[in-house]
Amino acid sequence: MGKAKNPRRVADNEAIAVSRMLRTSPQKLNLVAAMIRGKPVEKAIADLTFSKKRIAEDVLKTLQSAIANAENNHGLDVDELIVAEAWVGKNLTMKRGRPRARGRYGKILKPFAQVTIKVRQVEEQA
Repeated sequence: MGKAKNPRRVADNEAIAVSRMLRTSPQKLNLVAAMIRGKPVEKAIADLTFSKKRIAEDVLKTLQSAIANAENNHGLDVDELIVAEAWVGKNLTMKRGRPRARGRYGKILKPFAQVTIKVRQVEEQA
């Protein structure tokens, strides 16, 4: 006898993808995440592809992963997907420093962030 199967953490018409250890601050990452929230996935992909923000490339990878999860793991229709939620969290912060004048020490913080994207299948409205 094996263990019972874990219940799904999201609804039957949803799929999720997470990217961790993204080398940017959560505040900057949230600007890109806000850009795609609530949009159809085709529009979100176009926005991320032509965005000038450096981190948009990593968010695009995460979005494409969520779409692939929806299609392959959950059997959802790609043409009917929207970005239901996109939220950002803090990850670790590397502490670095630099010597300054008069024996002082300048603290340099290098933050990491993570992004979670949830896509949902909605029926096309004619």
